[in-house]
Amino acid sequence: MRAFFAVLILCAASALSPVSARAEDPIETTRTMIEEQIKAFLKDDAETAYSFAAPGIKAMYPDKNLFFAMVKKSYEPVYHPGNYAFGRSRSIDDGALIYHEVLISGRDGKDWTAIYQIMRQPDGSYRINGVQIVPDADSKGI
Repeated sequence: MRAFFAVLILCAASALSPVSARAEDPIETTRTMIEEQIKAFLKDDAETAYSFAAPGIKAMYPDKNLFFAMVKKSYEPVYHPGNYAFGRSRSIDDGALIYHEVLISGRDGKDWTAIYQIMRQPDGSYRINGVQIVPDADSKGI
């Protein structure tokens, strides 16, 4: 009987653990979404990459192929990064708007900073509302 209660207490404790709460953290949720979109770009998976776009982006590019062509042309470092790492993140209005800084080393050896703007949608999901990409001309070296 004692073993039963010990197992019951362990199950209840794991259900209430901080790991469960962190799974719903908007910063982590949206960071994972960015990584999934980058993976889709690397696989040339237009459908999956397009699925992360906000309605405003989809209104400008109503077809996944148009969207994909735009990304290839204007966002090469995001489309096929050499390496990338997350920098700073910021949550505004209790997670309604999230900004992520993604530091990218392009395949051409140039460094870039991409600032992702992600908006919470009426259904509670998140979608990428825009990306600003700028060359990182101020490298500190290693």
